[in-house]
Amino acid sequence: MSCMLLLLLCLCLLVNHVVSDPRTKEAAFICATNNTASVQDRQTLVENFLAAMDVLTPVIAGRRYAASVNGTGNTTVYAFGECMKDLSQSDCNLCFAQSKIQLIRCLPFQRGTRAGRLFLDGCYIRYDDYNFFSESLSAQDKIVCANSTFGGNQTVWKANVMELVRNLSVQAPKNDGFFVGSVNQRNITVYGLAQCWEVLNGTACEKCLSDALTEIDSCASKEEGRVMNAGCYLRFSPQKFYDNSTSDSGTGNGGNRRLAIILSVVSAVLALLITSAAVLFFVRKKVLKKRREKKQLGALLSTVNKSKLNYSYEVLERATNYFHSSNKLGQGGSGSVYKGVLSDGKAVAIKRLFFNTTQWVDHFFNEVNLISDISHKNLVKLLGCSITGPESLLVYEYVPNQSLHDYFFGAKKNQPLRWELRYKIILGTAEGLAYLHEESKLRIIHRDIKLSNILLEEDFTPKIADFGLARLFPEDKTHISTAIAGTLGYMAPEYVVHGKLTEKADVYSFGVAVIEVVSGKRNNAFSENSPSVLKMVWNLYGTGRLHEVIDPVLEGNYQVEEASRLLQIGLLCAQASAELRPSMSVVVKMLTGNHEILQPTQPPFISSSSAEISPRIPSETYNSLPDSNTHSSGNRMTESLIEPR
Repeated sequence: MSCMLLLLLCLCLLVNHVVSDPRTKEAAFICATNNTASVQDRQTLVENFLAAMDVLTPVIAGRRYAASVNGTGNTTVYAFGECMKDLSQSDCNLCFAQSKIQLIRCLPFQRGTRAGRLFLDGCYIRYDDYNFFSESLSAQDKIVCANSTFGGNQTVWKANVMELVRNLSVQAPKNDGFFVGSVNQRNITVYGLAQCWEVLNGTACEKCLSDALTEIDSCASKEEGRVMNAGCYLRFSPQKFYDNSTSDSGTGNGGNRRLAIILSVVSAVLALLITSAAVLFFVRKKVLKKRREKKQLGALLSTVNKSKLNYSYEVLERATNYFHSSNKLGQGGSGSVYKGVLSDGKAVAIKRLFFNTTQWVDHFFNEVNLISDISHKNLVKLLGCSITGPESLLVYEYVPNQSLHDYFFGAKKNQPLRWELRYKIILGTAEGLAYLHEESKLRIIHRDIKLSNILLEEDFTPKIADFGLARLFPEDKTHISTAIAGTLGYMAPEYVVHGKLTEKADVYSFGVAVIEVVSGKRNNAFSENSPSVLKMVWNLYGTGRLHEVIDPVLEGNYQVEEASRLLQIGLLCAQASAELRPSMSVVVKMLTGNHEILQPTQPPFISSSSAEISPRIPSETYNSLPDSNTHSSGNRMTESLIEPR
């Protein structure tokens, strides 16, 4: 391998140097919207969009164009990218990398966006929700003319432009969909390029460029013009903008061509070796992962069999009437939950874990190994599990009164919660978290505190549920560095950006939940259609008008001072600085009037000058996997790796 790399380096040194120009200037940017898409659909589209971009990149690097299809049904994402054929491969890679960054402006969840196209001078990228690959023309096609007219003889310039573009539109379909050239008459030269995308056949290419020829006429008097259709690209300019290694006359240096052939062969061999090594690496990694899972489950099986946690699969199957749909309580990204009645008449909730998620082993292990010994009035109790049947099942105590999310944002209209119940729920949730963080034998971080994971007993005692993302927090650690997992709007900034996890991430989530419960408003931290509740509460706090955000359905049946105090506690918990957030035991004391309530500092993502939402999505990329969760319509991100710069 080292000899091959050395040979490749030596050959590269013999090639004539060409000044690199990836031509990343933006020519046109088109965002199409469809506001009828649901929030869940948009989150799924984001996932499929990111997956499509990941597929395109390595293929572009190999053959300069790529197409990808990701997803199913109305959340399918079709994506395509291609470089101009005169660019070198390295310039192509640079151009495409830049186009991916700029296309982020057109993410699917922004204002209902469903499609985007970006034309850079050197490359093109597009995604949409339908199969556009063979499309030559569309309603979003664009003509861009320079602002200034040509400064010389207008008659000669126009004649040269039209002669050139006619020649380009005729020759490109005959030359693998690409042609560059120039026309010089009476000392006025115009340069041009025409290219059809690789997914078009010859007939579609001719049609696309024929249409471009007609459209470019409106730019003929200008210094420069571009036609950017769905299937092709046409440009003219008084400057020679295409790569100097492409000759108008078609002549070239035979020695350089021979070197290029040698380099191609060597590169192909090298690519084959690298690909083989990569395949072996990933196969080995998968095998080792399977072994780890089997070992982990084996140890867990031994523990379960020796404890009172073990349930027969057949017993649980009968308890749910063989998982009949009438007993289904909800469904999330990790599994479906059913109500079951055991032979002794005891009602339970039974979760069937999905095997098609990469996190199911971790989820199962967390629930059984971490919290099976935990008992607290504000935590949902794990009663047992079944690990020997055709699927893994978890058995919980049955909590009859739905989730807190259902009372505020659920599809069914529930009776509004009285102020006394809201206070009781907030206090009980705080006590449950304080137990997890400071009082139990193990320090545990929940990682997904939100309204849908707070279930309510018949007397509205809150119980924190779903510990599938929970993490053990060792006593000797100040923080855990981990991949992000949780729900947008509830995740602490230091965790989203750096993957730095402490119990203060739960405190932040709790603060957001408190503000939602008091105000009756959802925290749309990543939506441009409605303001963030954090922003609203912070602005009202600064002007001494916190009472204005209290849920109007309460109709004044609350103590203004007490409600304002809870909002201030929510702001303290949701401060941008993790170090300034109080511990949950201190929060409990604040709620019960046994501790001073300090002045909060500004929450994250709010500009101090304009008070506008600033999502500050990090330049690191992450893949989000939506999870509606049991009793939830929230958008969970499960174990999404952040790649370091």
